[in-house]
Amino acid sequence: MSQQAITALSRMLRGHVGLGKSRLETLCVLVVGMVGARTVNLGHIATEAGRSVLIASTYRRLQRFFQHVDLGPDWAAALVAHLVGAAGSWTLALDRTNWKIGTHDVNYLVLAVVTRRFRVPLFWTLLEGPGASATETRIALMTRYLACFPASTIRLLLADREFIGAKWLTFLSDNDIAFAIRLRDDLRVVTEDGGELTLFARLRNRRRTRIFRARLWADGAADGPLLDFAAKRLETEWLIVVSNIPARRALAAYRKRWAIECMFGDAKTRGLNIEDTRLTHPRKLALLMALVALAIAWAGRAAADLIGSGSPKRKSHGHFAQSWFRIGFDRIRNLLGSDHCAAIDPWRRLHKHRPKPGQTGGVV
Repeated sequence: MSQQAITALSRMLRGHVGLGKSRLETLCVLVVGMVGARTVNLGHIATEAGRSVLIASTYRRLQRFFQHVDLGPDWAAALVAHLVGAAGSWTLALDRTNWKIGTHDVNYLVLAVVTRRFRVPLFWTLLEGPGASATETRIALMTRYLACFPASTIRLLLADREFIGAKWLTFLSDNDIAFAIRLRDDLRVVTEDGGELTLFARLRNRRRTRIFRARLWADGAADGPLLDFAAKRLETEWLIVVSNIPARRALAAYRKRWAIECMFGDAKTRGLNIEDTRLTHPRKLALLMALVALAIAWAGRAAADLIGSGSPKRKSHGHFAQSWFRIGFDRIRNLLGSDHCAAIDPWRRLHKHRPKPGQTGGVV
């Protein structure tokens, strides 16, 4: 690991992160080290420090960082936004990722930004146990987003069948958040003509694509706003999307939701191997995800700067030979050993958003 790279990145983050010089350098060691080592495991990152530093000393330094540093839940959101650089509005995707450390469940609920070039965690919360999120937890997560960014920055919110419920959809509609969320076909709805039946019954023996308006059925009555439903027959099941935007647009846009699954792959085996962590405390895990988000955004920005207005090469089947993340990730790892200035260069975007004296971080 190049000390010059650590020093250069530390200078760029100064003023954006509320840490002293030593702690800020440790943060940079973690971000640069997890990219170089391709893992978040502190023991492996410590071995990247260089010959002149004792591995045990570096390892203890990294442990103390997680033990004592508490930057709050959303300190990295502005940094990620600056690196992504999306103007106007962006698509968001909501999903969970979970695994076990021994008998302990690690269960992240993640709200990610999805653009043509980027798929990056933006806000997250730790859930207790291995199960799904509660409506109140999802509302709290979106409220945190709205405290940092206006609702007008959300072009569309995408989510899978797990994230449903009349109260949740009402919250999104009341806050002017456009959404397209997949539904199970056994859910009951009340159509405009007053018919109450399951989605499967509503769609049975119909043509391939169906569009209608209805309300969800909850607690024995129609509940929530009148929404658009769009359904498309797949090979073995229905793809049913509920939305507060035109139904055909919602059905076409829903395919972008898969980007968050790819992002989890970037954070796991295809990139940073976040499952290698041995951390179990919620505050430490939240801090770890923030560092992973910065590393993923760094890789995406490196790829965007390298390719410019073009696109990655495609294989004969039409898919990219490498993702934007992997192109940037490999480039950074290559440059860290040969040209640290070029490796750190994507972070220079932060100079455009330098906080005023006395401020830390900030929100775009």
